[in-house]
Amino acid sequence: MLQTLETTDLKEARRSRIAQFSGRAATLKVGGSSVTGIVRAVKEDKTGETPRWIVTVMAQPARR
Repeated sequence: MLQTLETTDLKEARRSRIAQFSGRAATLKVGGSSVTGIVRAVKEDKTGETPRWIVTVMAQPARR
């Protein structure tokens, strides 16, 4: 399942970009919730005053 997340945290965006290029799963914490999965895309959105990044993640099912 693809999920699209939005973050203004530069560190999260950088971690997402590194995970995307290395092909590893990443755990992203956005708005108090966390999503673990393979990062498919990281796009910077410069339309507002503060920079933000749109991260697309292929979420992995939760482990039991």
